[in-house]
Amino acid sequence: MTENAWTRWPSREALKREAATRPRRVLGWVTRSLVLAMLLWGAFSSTHVRGWGVLGAVVAVLLSAVVSWALFRTTLAHRLWPSLALYCVLLTIAAVAQVDDFRVVALVLWCGCAITALERLPIAAALPVTVVALALYAAVNDDVWLTTLATTTGLALAGYVLRLDAEARGSAQRLLTQERAARAAEADSAALAERSRIAREIHDVLAHSLSAQLVHLEAARLLIERGADRDQILERVVAARGMARDGLAETRQALSALRGEMTPLEDFLAQLVGTVDGAEATLSGERRPLSAEASQAVRRVAQEALTNVRKHAPGSKVGVRLEYGEDQVTLVVRDSGGSPGELTATGAGYGLLGMRERAELLGGSLDAGPDDEGFVVTLKVPA
Repeated sequence: MTENAWTRWPSREALKREAATRPRRVLGWVTRSLVLAMLLWGAFSSTHVRGWGVLGAVVAVLLSAVVSWALFRTTLAHRLWPSLALYCVLLTIAAVAQVDDFRVVALVLWCGCAITALERLPIAAALPVTVVALALYAAVNDDVWLTTLATTTGLALAGYVLRLDAEARGSAQRLLTQERAARAAEADSAALAERSRIAREIHDVLAHSLSAQLVHLEAARLLIERGADRDQILERVVAARGMARDGLAETRQALSALRGEMTPLEDFLAQLVGTVDGAEATLSGERRPLSAEASQAVRRVAQEALTNVRKHAPGSKVGVRLEYGEDQVTLVVRDSGGSPGELTATGAGYGLLGMRERAELLGGSLDAGPDDEGFVVTLKVPA
């Protein structure tokens, strides 16, 4: 059965003390202390309390305190029938106190039952408890009927206002818990994305470096098989060693870039083009800073494209053009074509595929294919 406003319990967050601020908790302890003090004063201020009556009064007050504590636990656990039974115990104690002429004790217990029932029980269950408690209070109150009516109405309103206040604090507590959970999930997601970005970056750097080393090592193998001069073989091995050294340097640069420490993109392309014979770089558009992801994508695609030129069209002229558009940056690497090199079959062919995936993750695109003269790689990423 679907709960409605009459049968719905106040939320556990509303009933817990954690939902209240420290000043509210202090006020709550002060209030409970005052109530206990009033019960004790009412029990011992009566002139007829003598001998065993003192012991009975102490037992009644302590029993009321224990029942009130148990009532807090059962309402917090949303246990209806045990809670109603405990209210019946408190009302009975108040009635016995009234019969034994402990008037103050009876009035305090009846008022407390009326208020806390409205604050902590479902409305459908709280109303009978409140009505009984206030009816007993009104029956023994000596004030004029209008004053008694105003007092009972005020007590009922106080209990309902406390209920609304507790619900508001409980809602705030739930929202705070949800916000903290959302922030924790967001932090975990950001950490996972950062780890993925680092892994992709290191993978791309090593893939480029190892691919370049493979080019030279494969060339050295072919030279050895053909019985080439020692100097030619040594040149290729030294080049492979240089590529390994450059790969380590690029890995350090990639990690620095992930921390926001990188050389300007234009300077990087100029240095990269300077390592390839017959290559030149041109820039167009208004230069502006790019995000770390976009800048790294341009750098890796340029490296991969030039490596492919060395493998598939050695000795061809290469043009590297970087264009800053209105909302995107475009990198075009074009070679003039040439006879396939001896290293055309080396590598697994996944370099440009990885670059295309990187571009798509950024919302861009990468196209690679032959044109009228040679081969063209075009990268477009949002700027």
